[in-house]
Amino acid sequence: MTPRSAATTIDEYVAEFPPETRAVLERMRALIHAAAPDAVETISYAIPTFDLDGTHLVHFAGYARHVGLYPTGSGAEAFRDEFSAYKTGKGSVQSPLGEPLPEDPITRVVGFRIGQVCG
Repeated sequence: MTPRSAATTIDEYVAEFPPETRAVLERMRALIHAAAPDAVETISYAIPTFDLDGTHLVHFAGYARHVGLYPTGSGAEAFRDEFSAYKTGKGSVQSPLGEPLPEDPITRVVGFRIGQVCG
């Protein structure tokens, strides 16, 4: 991936990565789709984004050593304990490449965000 991707679709974005990273990004994408089948794929802030009812639901991104999930500050905070084994920041969770994605917490945090957006 270039420092700031010029991708206009998630397919283009994912294609910029090496195969190992691409596979993890596709798995993250599938988990988000399964949890939020009505969400719309887009690119925002130069990273893959899922929108629901015109609101950003979650973002995700690939890096050299990890993939990031960005469920907003409230989403990351609400699931802080479930993501405690991962590096987190305000509104972000980093999953190192070569380790399994935290699939259950990812699915639950997406559901949490749906509840916030659709309230």
